[in-house]
Amino acid sequence: MGGWAIAVHGGAGVDPNLPVERQEYAKQLLTRCLNIGISALRSSLPAIDVVELVVRELEADPFFNSGRGSALTTKGTVEMEASIMDGPGRRCGAVSGVTTVKSPVSLARLVMEKSPHSYLAFSGAEEFARQQGVETVDNEYFITEDNVGMLKLAKEANTILFDYRIPTHGLDTCSAAVDSPLVMNGLPISVYAPETVGCAVVDSKGRCAAATSTGGLMNKMAGRIGDSPLIGAGTYACELCGVSCTGEGEAIIRGTLAREVAAVMEYKGFGLQQAVDYVVKERLDKGKAGLIAVSKDGEVAFGYNCVGMFRGCATEDGFMEVGIWE
Repeated sequence: MGGWAIAVHGGAGVDPNLPVERQEYAKQLLTRCLNIGISALRSSLPAIDVVELVVRELEADPFFNSGRGSALTTKGTVEMEASIMDGPGRRCGAVSGVTTVKSPVSLARLVMEKSPHSYLAFSGAEEFARQQGVETVDNEYFITEDNVGMLKLAKEANTILFDYRIPTHGLDTCSAAVDSPLVMNGLPISVYAPETVGCAVVDSKGRCAAATSTGGLMNKMAGRIGDSPLIGAGTYACELCGVSCTGEGEAIIRGTLAREVAAVMEYKGFGLQQAVDYVVKERLDKGKAGLIAVSKDGEVAFGYNCVGMFRGCATEDGFMEVGIWE
């Protein structure tokens, strides 16, 4: 193995009755993002530039839950979070509680490169964004009609809805309308489905990087922070690999999922796919999640323990795949 590789995701856990047209749009979006990343890698951009570029594209499209199209808090507002990590030197940056920044992942990179810190949140992150002159918009920019409808459903059910993209009509055919045995921190939830985007890249020089961005959970408590901005949980990159996670944030946090992939590669000598499979099986307890990963040797891998994951990957030798189901 060798050369560059890229993996991208739009969330793990997909409603099996998600309309075909939405499935097709998701695959088209992932393909477009993969092609953007492939073009950048062929132009010899470093991995850290590529993950930022790809996640920015995902944040700009309202289909997935990041940037525009983010899930709404119980107050009907958007609070976004993101992180980015550069394997060489394990440099990292993260933000939470962002409400006006058009591209949270780019703000996370600025935290990494232009501040003495690794993580800024809420008013501090917003003030830093203004100091750096990044593009900002009103919070209404991020709010979509679909998400307003899903928040209404979540409030009526007095629960958290993971799949903000389930149509607000015809719910008799969707998982949101049926009882679910799933729980989060011991409390019942109605459905498990995508709520994050991410990218992992290794460039032709063997440098790994990863980035993750999300709006969080529909009807989440204001101030809730998930796994996506937490280095070692939702995102991790080192000299061995780059990893981005998606799914039940509380379970990913407990399992320090992204770091665990690197840890079992380093301490157990596992290969990339073996490490991913082990972590998904052994480190999630009863949680539901998935992840994508690349290795310094140009390998790609993914794994999940729920129903489907929006994902795509490509390698320098010409392999390319975009899928949702097994």
